[in-house]
Amino acid sequence: MKNVEVAMTGVCAAIYAVVGRLTDLGVVAPVVGVVAFWPAAVIPAIFAVLFGPWTAGIGAAIGIFIRDMLFHGDPLLSLTAGVTANFAGFFLMGYIARRNIDWRKTGTSIVVGSIVVTIGFLLPTVLMPTESRSFTGLSSLDSIFLFAATVIGSVLIILAIARFWPEWRNYAVAAVTGLGVGSAIIGIAVWTYSQIFFSPVGIFRAPAPIYFIVLWFVWTFATEIPFILILGPPVIKICYKAFPSLEASRKPESREK
Repeated sequence: MKNVEVAMTGVCAAIYAVVGRLTDLGVVAPVVGVVAFWPAAVIPAIFAVLFGPWTAGIGAAIGIFIRDMLFHGDPLLSLTAGVTANFAGFFLMGYIARRNIDWRKTGTSIVVGSIVVTIGFLLPTVLMPTESRSFTGLSSLDSIFLFAATVIGSVLIILAIARFWPEWRNYAVAAVTGLGVGSAIIGIAVWTYSQIFFSPVGIFRAPAPIYFIVLWFVWTFATEIPFILILGPPVIKICYKAFPSLEASRKPESREK
C-alpha cells in the first residue's frame, strides 16, 4: 500500500466508526435483532472507488470494530461477523469497481450470482419449522418472498443503472456484489456465533434458528444498498471535481474501452 492509501485507511476507519455510531439510531433488525440499521455503509463504498480495495476493506474492518465496541461491546462477535463481513464486502467492492465490466460480464455475473445465492439462502427457509412462525411472524413462503424480492430488486438496479447511467455500471455491480457477499457473511457468522456463545446473560439467550440467516441477509442488504447506490455517486463526483488526481490515478483497466 502507498503512503496515501495507508493514511486514507485510517481516515476511512475513523469516519466510518463515528458516523456509523451516530446514524444507526439504535435501530436493529426487527424480531431477529443484533444487526443494526446501517446507512454509514456508503462511507467505505466511496473509499473503495477513490482509493482501492485494501483501503476500503481494512478501513471498514477497523471502523466497524470500533463502532461495535461502542454498540454491543462484544469483541468476539465483532471479529466473527462485523470485521470479516466488512473487509470482504468492501474489498470486493473496491476490486470490482476498478475493473472494466461490459454487458456480457454484467449479465454473466448476475445469472451466476443469483443462482448460487438463491440456492444457498433458500435452503434455511425450507428447513424452518412451522412452530417458529409465531415467533417471527413469517412463514417459509414469506421468507422466500423477501429473499426473492431482494435478489430481483438487485438485478433490476444493476440493469437500470447500466442502461441509463453507464458510467456507474461498474459501481452498481461492485456495490451489489460486495454488499451481497458481506450480508451473506453476516447472516452465516452471526447464526454460527449464536450456536456456540449463548447464555442467559449474553447477547443470545438461545441458539438462533437456521432460517435467521436469510432474515439477517435480507435486513442487512435491503437497508444498506439504497444509501450506497443513491449517496455514493454524487459524493464520488464531488471528490473527482475537487481532486482530479483521484480519477486519474485509477487503474487503466477500469476505464471503458
